[in-house]
Amino acid sequence: MQTATAAPSVGVLGLRAAYRAGTLRPRDVVEAVLARLAARGDDHVWISVSPAAELRERAARLETLDPGALPLYGVPVAVKDNIDAAGLPTTAACPAFAYTPTVDAGAVRRLREAGAIVVGKTNLDQFATGLNGGRSPYGAPESVFGGDLISGGSSSGSAVAVAAGIVPVALGTDTAGSGRVPAALNGVVGLKPTRGLVGASGVVPACRSLDCVSVFTRDVADAAAVLRVLAGPDPDDPWSRTGAPRPRGLTLAIPEELDLEGDAAMRAAFEAATDRAVARSTGFVRTTVEPLREAGDLLYGGPWVAERLAVLQDFLAAHPDDVLPVTRSVVESGAAYSAVDAFRARYRLQELKAWTDRLFATADLLLLPTVPTTFTRAELAAEPVVRNLVLGRYTQFTNLLDLAALAVPAGTTADGRPCGVTLVGPAFSEDRLLAAAEALLAPVPPPVPTPVPSTPEVP
Repeated sequence: MQTATAAPSVGVLGLRAAYRAGTLRPRDVVEAVLARLAARGDDHVWISVSPAAELRERAARLETLDPGALPLYGVPVAVKDNIDAAGLPTTAACPAFAYTPTVDAGAVRRLREAGAIVVGKTNLDQFATGLNGGRSPYGAPESVFGGDLISGGSSSGSAVAVAAGIVPVALGTDTAGSGRVPAALNGVVGLKPTRGLVGASGVVPACRSLDCVSVFTRDVADAAAVLRVLAGPDPDDPWSRTGAPRPRGLTLAIPEELDLEGDAAMRAAFEAATDRAVARSTGFVRTTVEPLREAGDLLYGGPWVAERLAVLQDFLAAHPDDVLPVTRSVVESGAAYSAVDAFRARYRLQELKAWTDRLFATADLLLLPTVPTTFTRAELAAEPVVRNLVLGRYTQFTNLLDLAALAVPAGTTADGRPCGVTLVGPAFSEDRLLAAAEALLAPVPPPVPTPVPSTPEVP
């Protein structure tokens, strides 16, 4: 197993400093991006790429502007191909579904207005249904760690584009963990904001009431800079909303028990990351995570899967042979649930939300492994459904419970596989998450604090 090396291109803050100092121009950056794309060849990361002439023209236009006036001036970005970017096809990894939008999605528009350069559209699990990166007719990207490791999904191409150093920023989406699982499997940062904080207009829905636009970057500071551009009302998205930021805090909730599929090396890596995080915290509390897992099980094992069918039912009927069998099977399973099932599940979910509120009354943040283990592409192909569910074990609950989450790299296992951890907080706790992640990554921890009282009983 190879260890992923540091990506060669400059990040958001580094580009900002170089542009302002006059040591770098957007045209230089565009040429470097084009060279990286050529060097990697057909790596299954991209579904479409902006023509080189258009990228160079965009760079030339930017060079007539003040780099200090635009927060993402000259920053190359990738866009997951279920998010509209004007002039580039939106396929959702299904060629028969493809259309070419004439306007940008709300999030893409904000990026362009801030000075970003849209390089192209990235591969994904078809219709954003999957967490493994292998459910696409455009191929399955490999993790930058090599060894045939899956890249994770559904935002596979976006995560690899950042981890491989092609671009410093990429947009993904995250309904069940699609902005965090691939971040963990490629050693980058994956920010899943609060539902509605970043507008979702121009996004092909998966579960429309739960979908989030997510952000991949190489470090936490860059994620914060991009979120400042993206966050805000979207008049074209009826699910858009705002809320008051949460006060910052560093009291951590730590899981009492974890199911990591018997992966001893992953357990050791997560425990080491936990020790570092606790050492930097102001207190910690042990908690069960079973209520969270129960909530997450409702997404694919309960009536919320019917929301995917609500979006795709007509397309499935008109194009019976144009959807991958595994995608069709997952989506069509939604027909098994009744309105009665949906109400019963909502009642139980409300009870689990109340438990979660009590948890975050005793702790500021929850620390979890992002994925329980890793799989190779061959292993995933042999067992595509069960192993996909394993990958979402500690991510699927967040949008159902109206939480925010930030996935950060936490080193590697003893055998060289990536280990990622996720900080989870209440809605609109992004500032808290970003500040806590910086503390988590600090190299020298202070002494371990005294525990605080335990968490509430499961309802």
